[in-house]
This record gives sequence, C-alpha cells and structure tokens, in this order.
Amino acid sequence: MTAETLMIPGIAMPASRIALGTWAIGGSMWGGADDVNAAKTVEEALAVGINVIDTAPVYGFGHSEEVIGRALEAHRDRVILATKVGLDWKDGKVFRDSRASRIADEIEASLRRLRTDRIDLYQVHWPDPQTPIEETARALEKLVRDGKVRALGLSNFSPEQMDEFRKFAPVAAIQPPYNLFEREIEGTVLPYAKDNGLVVLAYGPLCRGLLSGKMTAQTTFTGDDLRKVDPKFQPPRFAHYLQAVADLKAIADRHGKSMLALAVRWVLDRGPTIALWGARKPEQISGVQDVFGWSLSPQDMAEIDAILARDIPDPVGPEFMAPPPRA
Repeated sequence: MTAETLMIPGIAMPASRIALGTWAIGGSMWGGADDVNAAKTVEEALAVGINVIDTAPVYGFGHSEEVIGRALEAHRDRVILATKVGLDWKDGKVFRDSRASRIADEIEASLRRLRTDRIDLYQVHWPDPQTPIEETARALEKLVRDGKVRALGLSNFSPEQMDEFRKFAPVAAIQPPYNLFEREIEGTVLPYAKDNGLVVLAYGPLCRGLLSGKMTAQTTFTGDDLRKVDPKFQPPRFAHYLQAVADLKAIADRHGKSMLALAVRWVLDRGPTIALWGARKPEQISGVQDVFGWSLSPQDMAEIDAILARDIPDPVGPEFMAPPPRA
C-alpha cells in the first residue's frame, strides 16, 4: 500500500494518514478483550503501512496500553506512539483530572505499560474544568523538556481552550470526533487547525460502525456495548442513519469503493487530517488500501451534503460520550 503521509510538528517521522485506534482493544465497552487478536491487529496495521498507533490509559483501564506495549516492543522505532492523559477512574467510573500531580503519575504508568522511554504524541483526553489550563499545560511542557514526550496534543478542546493552553505550551495536534455524521468541528476546530498549522486526528471516522456499510435494521448490541446508549442507534434515528448510508453507498459504488472507504476518504479530503481506524481483529484492517489513490470531487461533496440534509431530520452528536468532571 502506498499510504499518504503528513508531518506532525515536533515528530521527525512522517505520519500515515490512517492511524490505528485502539479503544476497542482495551475491551471495556466493546464486549471484552481479546489479546491474541489484538496483537495480530497491530502486526497487520504495520504490514499495510499504518505507523501511528493511538491509545489511552482509560481504554480498558490500562489494558489497551499494556497490549500495545507488548505488541510494539520489537517495532518501537517504526511507529509514532500516541497516548493520552487527564482521565482517572474509580469503580469503573471515568472522570476528568488534569492536575499536575495526576499527570506526573499518569506519564510514568503509561511509559511502564507501553514499555517505552518516551511518548511521541501525548494528548490531554478531555479539558478539566476544575483544573486551570495553565497548570495542565506547564506540567506537560515540562515532560517535553524532560524528553519523556516529543509533542503535545489536545482532544475534545474548543478553540478558546486551545488558545489558553498554547500560551504555556506548544500544541502539535488536536483530536476531535469527526465523520460524515458528526461535523460540529467544521465551524470551529477544523478552521482553527488550518490557521495554526495543527494536525487533526479525527476519531470515530466510521461513527461507531454506522458508516462501515455492514449494519442493518436487524443489527443488535449486547453486553456493555457502547452503542446500547448511543442515541444514533436508537429508534427512530437508527433508521434515518441507515437510510443515509444506503444512499451514500451509491457514491461509493460510482468510484468502485466500499462505503467504509468512502467514509474515511471523506475525512482525509476535509483538511490536515489523520483518520483513526478502530480495529480489534486483523481482518478489520482489510480495506485500508482502498482509501488511498483517489479523492472526492466537489460534486461528490455537494451530493453527500444533500443526502445528509434529506435523510437525517434530527441529527445528534457524540456528546453522550463526554466523561464528567471530578466529584
């Protein structure tokens, strides 16, 4: 595969424009962990040219980082390793905590689990309204000076919050939700990234599988599956989104591509973006090569917008995923 690449400020290695997203590898909210397949998934991602691996401590409460650390031990210098900071948990409940003391603990725990001496891209997972942004930024800037972190990123931050953070520490990348169905960043975060030379790591490019083209009205979700509480997967909205996917597929067919490839290509065509391709089994990496070597025309983009406006009368964003502040 000839993967497209771009440069993340502060990181010397060109980054593949598809990253492996590893939330599901952690197991929590995705039906449990499967470490054997997780390791094979990482190997397959590397084999097809993906060199950005994105994880977080909260994915499986440390488990995703542990799995990634083992899988990458022999490949560390081939990858851009990204993880996050600023969430804590108690009794399985996640909450925000970006205090300097929490950051000092988290970096050491992540380095240990990931079996490495540095994090290439260290991202604040969510803004913490109870901690001054200056405190968080200064603590992270010190990690860069100490050589434990190469570049800093912010996830789920507004432009105003990013402006405040950047007074005290440089920012290389931002990670917001972004896909065909969740486009809130187009009026705020995306133009901010373009204006300030930041790379956008778009999470959820397939919108929890909705844009994979594999779901039907009979698809059900069991156990602790996140989609049991996602409003997009509840009636009547689920039917609206499935109709949009069916209509979008005609555009994919016109290009000789899968619905999945169309959804990810759309993200890549919107700006300085890297799409996080979530997978927990090696076969879920299949199709990455179909994303590259083509692009969507202005006519395609206009047709996509018309389909969304027609088929989804009551759109909803990913707000349900936001963790609460500390008690």
